[in-house]
Amino acid sequence: MQTLFDILTVVSAILMILFILIQTRGASLGAGFGGSGEVHTERRGVDETIHRITIVLGIIFASSILLGIVLG
Repeated sequence: MQTLFDILTVVSAILMILFILIQTRGASLGAGFGGSGEVHTERRGVDETIHRITIVLGIIFASSILLGIVLG
């Protein structure tokens, strides 16, 4: 059972890192690393979907760690 939580933690962490990195705030490559001065107030379309998936992955990541500790 502990192995399942370990695998779930690693997979969710890797996916969360990838989804965080693809959330850009502008059109240029430098915008992904904080180089953009634009301000967005509303997420739409694919950007909103990626944002929600990232939140779900964060919840899965934290839950798998906590359940691994409690049940392990």
